[in-house]
Amino acid sequence: GCNKEQEVEKVEEVRPVKTIVVELPDAGGVRNFPASIDANKKADLSFRVAGKINELLVKEGDRVSQGDVIAKLDPTDFQIAVNDKKALFTRASNDYNRGKKLIKDGHISKMDFDKLESNFLSAKAELNLAEQQLSYTELKAPFNGVVARRYIQNFEEVQAKQQIIILNDNDILEVKFSLPENLILRIRNNDDSEAEYMEKREARRLNVPAVALFQSQRDKEYPLTFKEIATKADANTQTFSVTYTMPSPTDVIILPGMTATVKIDLSKYIEMDKAFYLPVSAVAADVALKGMVWIVNEKTMQVEPVSVDVGKMRGSQIEVKEGIKAGQRVVIAGVPFLSKGLKVSLMTEAEQAKDNINHKQAVMPAVNKDQQL
Repeated sequence: GCNKEQEVEKVEEVRPVKTIVVELPDAGGVRNFPASIDANKKADLSFRVAGKINELLVKEGDRVSQGDVIAKLDPTDFQIAVNDKKALFTRASNDYNRGKKLIKDGHISKMDFDKLESNFLSAKAELNLAEQQLSYTELKAPFNGVVARRYIQNFEEVQAKQQIIILNDNDILEVKFSLPENLILRIRNNDDSEAEYMEKREARRLNVPAVALFQSQRDKEYPLTFKEIATKADANTQTFSVTYTMPSPTDVIILPGMTATVKIDLSKYIEMDKAFYLPVSAVAADVALKGMVWIVNEKTMQVEPVSVDVGKMRGSQIEVKEGIKAGQRVVIAGVPFLSKGLKVSLMTEAEQAKDNINHKQAVMPAVNKDQQL
């Protein structure tokens, strides 16, 4: 019994893998984007001089017309300054008028007359400045609108340029949303020359159909009008801000700061996907330095290498033109540790969220003849 060889049971290795199911290429250009609402015309109003609030004539939510007085500062000090400058101007004006008569008769020199004229003009300018600062003690509405926010109370001391209220004109609303970089890249038609693209650009921008939907009116679409698009991406999100406008609805209350969903039809303006897109980490290179991915056979739970024809990259994804089909399950993490026929298990969604594997481009290991047999 001592010489009898002991049989050791071989435990088959099962490796957990992170996968995705290949989806059909995007067949349509209708997209939905979360959007925010803002006033098309808005202003942060402040006094141009410092002082004490004497009258505050509006509350939040009040409607005002262009030219209406919103708030007043105590004008006492400014009125005193006007009176002082007016007295100086009166004296300088009288001296100047007398000088004009005296110089005609040759009783004063040209130099003395020039000094009287200079004093007169200086006094006039100082009076104008004092009167202008007195006018700045009244804060008036620059356009018809609604007081969206009030920052101060009556009788407070305020500084010049300190924010007093926010005035919004809500008759026309802005609808703002962000377009991702990979979608912007697809808007240009590669068949157009540079000159043709520049010629068509404005028409393409203005004719993109878009509608807004609101939570309280999910079954109703509100047409939007294109206003502008940013030409520089946001540094944090790598998206481009797009702004449309719409008249304020009469059947539902929509205010700045609310949210909406923008549905935009890009069918005529983007290149439709005719290929699949996978995470870059899913594509490795075989011994011939050609692209390959690992497909999971969900019946046997084994992985098999499949050669693919890859194209251009878009952000963290790469185009796969040939080699895979919709519905196949592709390994997207742990690719360097796989081999043909290896048993695998699928990670749960919670486990897939924690991906600590360092994704490096892998080279498919060479398979010798004994392993193939």
